[in-house]
Amino acid sequence: MSFWEFAKFTISDFSVFLTVVMTLSVAFVNGWTDAPNAIASCVVTGTVGIRQAVLLASVSDFCGSLVMGVFSSKVIKTVINIADFGSDGKLALVSLCAAMSAVVIWATAAWAFGIPTSESHALIAGLTGASVAVSGGFEGIDLSECAKVFYGLILSTAMGFIFGFLFSKLIIYIFKNIKKSKADQLFKHSQIASAVLMAFMHGAQDSQKFAAVLMLVLSASGKVSTEKSPLWALILCSLIIALGTATGGGRIIKSVGMDMIKLRKDQGFASDLSGAVCLFISTLFGLPVSTTHTKTSAVMGVGVARSPKSVDWSVAGEIISAWIFTFPGCCLLSWGIACIYLKVF
Repeated sequence: MSFWEFAKFTISDFSVFLTVVMTLSVAFVNGWTDAPNAIASCVVTGTVGIRQAVLLASVSDFCGSLVMGVFSSKVIKTVINIADFGSDGKLALVSLCAAMSAVVIWATAAWAFGIPTSESHALIAGLTGASVAVSGGFEGIDLSECAKVFYGLILSTAMGFIFGFLFSKLIIYIFKNIKKSKADQLFKHSQIASAVLMAFMHGAQDSQKFAAVLMLVLSASGKVSTEKSPLWALILCSLIIALGTATGGGRIIKSVGMDMIKLRKDQGFASDLSGAVCLFISTLFGLPVSTTHTKTSAVMGVGVARSPKSVDWSVAGEIISAWIFTFPGCCLLSWGIACIYLKVF
């Protein structure tokens, strides 16, 4: 199916139109709330202004979506295979719409409270909860694919912290005899590059997740199979994410980069580089991980490398609590909304 055929079909069927709109809304919210994870450290260290950083993040998001989407689509396959919505196309569409509604509500509430929660795991939770509602049980859930999500959660959190700690310690060792003014000048430019790389990998991960949902919508409508995602789906999702990124997210920048730890330029570079490396590894292995988890863990690791006392553990505790409650909370919300939608529609 070409993009224009997709557009005509979407407009002609209200249930498809509503589900696609909700899916793209989640992609927009993802870019809106996850943007700070790519640009927070770059902004709070004073390396670039917030407008320039948001522009860099938006462009890098888009490029990452296209490049990694072409070379590796394993994340798309993982998301598609996580949940089955049955053979009734209408019920499947209603359930998918409910799942996307739950993610939008959850993500918007998290943004309102300035909590950097994960839209990636909210998406997986939403799909899982809606599948349970439409099937009346857990038989539609592929536990082996769900396991990849939990592996990714543990792996990205651990790697982010460890890499952040090690990169920061390495930088401290290498630059111990260099004047701070000279080091800061070097890291001012290096941090821009690392922030771009972080945003690039954010786009590479997250556009695939939403392209997968579009494929589920079209599959439920009987229009395409889910064997291969067309390039236009990645382009569309990456554009919407970039648009969301361009709107910024000052509250979460404050939570990640200002409240939890006061970052120096070298620490901002270390946290961005750590997060980007973790996202790259996860994407290659088809693990749908959270940019939020990865970057926040990296910031914690960087802080501990300097001194455990430099991290505000009360803020870190609030963020970790949000991580823990995202999956069960959004899953239950999606299940409840799906039950209502299935009765109403």
